[in-house]
Amino acid sequence: MTPMPSASRPARPPSRSPASLVVALACAGQFLVVLDVSVVNVALPSMRAELDMSASGLQWVVNAYAIAFAGFMLLGGRAGDLYGRKRMFLVGLALFTLASLAGGLAQDDWQLLLARTAQGLGAAVLAPSTLTIVTSAVPEGAARARAIATWTAVGAGGGAAGGLVGGVLVDLLSWRWVLLINVPVGAVVLAGALALLPESRAGDGRRLDLPGALLVTAGLATVAYGISRTEAEGWTAAAALVPLAAGLALIALFLAVEARTPAPLMPLGLLRRRSVSSANVAMLLCGSAMFSMWYFMTLYAQNVLGYTPLEAGLALIPSSLAIVLGSKLAPRLMRTLGARTVAALGAVTAAAGFGWQSTMTADGTYVTAIMLPGVLMMLGAGLSATPLASLATAGAAPGEAGLVSGLVNTSRTMGGSLGLAVLSTLAAGRTAGRGTPEALTAGYALAFRTGAVVLVLALVLMLVWLPRRTKKPGPADVPGQDGPGADLMPPTLAQAEERP
Repeated sequence: MTPMPSASRPARPPSRSPASLVVALACAGQFLVVLDVSVVNVALPSMRAELDMSASGLQWVVNAYAIAFAGFMLLGGRAGDLYGRKRMFLVGLALFTLASLAGGLAQDDWQLLLARTAQGLGAAVLAPSTLTIVTSAVPEGAARARAIATWTAVGAGGGAAGGLVGGVLVDLLSWRWVLLINVPVGAVVLAGALALLPESRAGDGRRLDLPGALLVTAGLATVAYGISRTEAEGWTAAAALVPLAAGLALIALFLAVEARTPAPLMPLGLLRRRSVSSANVAMLLCGSAMFSMWYFMTLYAQNVLGYTPLEAGLALIPSSLAIVLGSKLAPRLMRTLGARTVAALGAVTAAAGFGWQSTMTADGTYVTAIMLPGVLMMLGAGLSATPLASLATAGAAPGEAGLVSGLVNTSRTMGGSLGLAVLSTLAAGRTAGRGTPEALTAGYALAFRTGAVVLVLALVLMLVWLPRRTKKPGPADVPGQDGPGADLMPPTLAQAEERP
């Protein structure tokens, strides 16, 4: 897919940077963004002790980042389309790096939460550009499927490696270094991106829909806050119902604004495309369960089984490898099974892992209580992410590339932030304020059991709603692909929508 130059500017000369180097830099940015979703998990007990945070405040260390990330990601994707993907990559990474420095130096809980929110905003600008840069650098077909798989695997590896990286940093240094480590890494990636990334845009004179971004972010944050209040107040209390109703009203207002604005943040017509709408809803459901896995697994390992932060990180290495393996296997399986089947296979595998994990006990052994169910959960996550991303982005017009990329990331992260709020509330309700290993285990088990149910619902949705393939494109239809299996690549968006 060749990016369209701005109507008011001449096309820039093609970049001489090798596509593999461009993909590597984009993936490095994505790695940092996803790493920070999970790297703080093993540091949460240390943060709570030093900053005297409440249990609900601890949840917001994760959700402040995730909600800002999800709420502004569509804005970040559109900004990349209009003002340049490289430019937004640099702006987002710079803000992310500075916010990481502020978070690492925080002396009060509100300072930490503010820094995490700013990190999420930087990530929202950065993340859509990473996928768009990848898809712009590689022609559609087999090569792009491999590039998207690499992007997915690196992102998945960032989320998976968060536990290990966080454990090492907390044990050897302090919790502050789970944020401060982003500063030198971000500086190196910034320098490389400035020198080597090509610029592309599809500028058409449209404005950014800032009101839409503010409405959807405020709506998500208010709904998540209302959910978290049900832990202490109950679902029928005004302290919970008022923010829930306000959040839903803000989201409804967002949809009304999007239907009327001439340059909407999320064109509702885009969701009429079956592959886009079905893949994003499936991504939202999967994210609502899978996003919470690292949060509860690290708390279970430390608070129940007595692991140190480093031991908790090491315990999740097999899961980290499993999600990368699943992401790399997915494009190979897609050639023979199709995107829908591979996504469904991933949901089944993850649901089995969540069901197994829900049988956890207060005296569980590592192999059966952490390693094997964790491998199943994350292998399923890796298998499902690539086909869903491919279905959602295949065939997107150059002017929509950043928007569709942002929508993919938004769906996954939005589902994750709301899922974490719901599952944390359910777990806390089952625990009922008791801090014994048995009570904590019962709460965590309920969260995993609920996650399994959500994944089963996602599986049903995939089988019913995701589009089928209609024809097998041959080698001539798939740039860069030849040899056995060349005619079995996933269909383009237009092909996928030809029949239910």
